Amino acid sequence: MTSVKVKFRASRVPGKAGSVFYQVIHARVVRQIRTSFHLFADEWDCRQENVAAVGPDTVPVRANYLTDVRAKIHRDCLRLNSVVEELVRQGRAFTVDDIVTRYVARKSELSFFHFMSDVTVQLARLGRERTSETYATTLRSFMAFRKGVDVPVDEISPELMLYYEAYLRNRGLAMNTISFYMRILRAVYNRAVERGLTPQRHPFKPTYTGIARTTKRAVALNVVKRIKALELPPHSSLDLARDLFLFSFYTRGMSFVDMAYLRKSDLRGGVLTYRRRKTGQRLTMKWERCMQQVVDKYAPTQTDYLLPIIRPTGDPRRHYQNALHLVNVRLHSIGERIGLSSRLTMYVARHTWASVARSKHIPISVISEGMGHDSEATTQIYLASLDHSVVDRANAMILRGL
Repeated sequence: MTSVKVKFRASRVPGKAGSVFYQVIHARVVRQIRTSFHLFADEWDCRQENVAAVGPDTVPVRANYLTDVRAKIHRDCLRLNSVVEELVRQGRAFTVDDIVTRYVARKSELSFFHFMSDVTVQLARLGRERTSETYATTLRSFMAFRKGVDVPVDEISPELMLYYEAYLRNRGLAMNTISFYMRILRAVYNRAVERGLTPQRHPFKPTYTGIARTTKRAVALNVVKRIKALELPPHSSLDLARDLFLFSFYTRGMSFVDMAYLRKSDLRGGVLTYRRRKTGQRLTMKWERCMQQVVDKYAPTQTDYLLPIIRPTGDPRRHYQNALHLVNVRLHSIGERIGLSSRLTMYVARHTWASVARSKHIPISVISEGMGHDSEATTQIYLASLDHSVVDRANAMILRGL
């Protein structure tokens, strides 16, 4: 015979909240499981072994807490009884310690922090470093919101996510950043649903997960021309930053991380073929003379990489990140030299290619509204579905404008 009871232990310190614990009895052996719930004596109903009914005079914040505790106690008791039923079905003798051990292990498995951390590690092992880093950043943000207090996967609720959204808003985050965090958390939650750790309750439905149009970052084609014509010390850090910016523009707004990992073997027969680090999408483009001029200017000999971004030894990921930071600092300086009011970064080259393409009346199906887009996923789909020669012709048209 097994019984599960909920108990309250009042504090010996006057005015301090007491604690709630679970008492599990099996074969006349008693064990206690502590909880993180703290209540005052008048908030506990000893006869019902539960949180007392919330009175009309209870402060709203406290009332919400008591309602939440009541729901969590109910869920915990269901889990404990489920563990007991599972052990009984197995038909083998078990002890009260078996019950407690399995319950604690299951609660750990249901930990959202642990589950998301495991997903982050898995992504890194699959070689998706950038995605892993964004997941880790989102987890740190969510943990800060929770003040380090974990939450079971099956307790991720619409109310909780709305509180998190409000927390991010109050810290001045842009709506696109908030949406980015929410979409990552939603992806992790959906994985938990697939694993059977929680039923699908659609907790992100009331939160903002769209993509708002951002401030325009593109510059006009004549600005690119001025950047190209600017006199800089040859082979200086400024010169290299300018050339990498131009190379990105030449290559249809290639992202810096993809530029960094380009290998000499990716260029064959006048065609450059590579996979995007972010999505794994395979892209092919015609190799133009202006691209070759950048490569010839630097031509790293001690490495298989096409551009002088990743060094022969050390951590490639660290090299790329450091180089991106330094290049963006140099580009900001270049932007100031030509009197640019907005900040010049590598991303501007990517955005500018799409903007110039639209100004040349290149079909939106070719650039998919590009990278000045409403949906990056749509952009990837459109580009993947086109014959690369169509995009090559579009790129050649843009480059002739220089």
